[in-house]
Amino acid sequence: MESPLNCTSANFEKVALQRFRSLVTCLPEKIKVFREPWGRSTVLCLDFISCPHLCPVVQKQTYLLAIAVEQLGLANSVIFRIGKKIMGWTRIDGSE
Repeated sequence: MESPLNCTSANFEKVALQRFRSLVTCLPEKIKVFREPWGRSTVLCLDFISCPHLCPVVQKQTYLLAIAVEQLGLANSVIFRIGKKIMGWTRIDGSE
């Protein structure tokens, strides 16, 4: 019998990122949001490739982003990028 809940890690990831977007209402839909491992840490990447002009606007909301990331336990840092170019980095250290 198949479970009514689809509890794969990929589905969990998708739900967690959707929840992040719902908490951070200043995040435009055009921004690609994903997590990736960096050594022993996990970072949350916000990629502004589709809307580079919004990167500085969203970076001003770092405090709100950090609260949501910490609340959901998504990552240790947030990276702001435009494609492969890193535009900024914020560490989530639990004191936000």
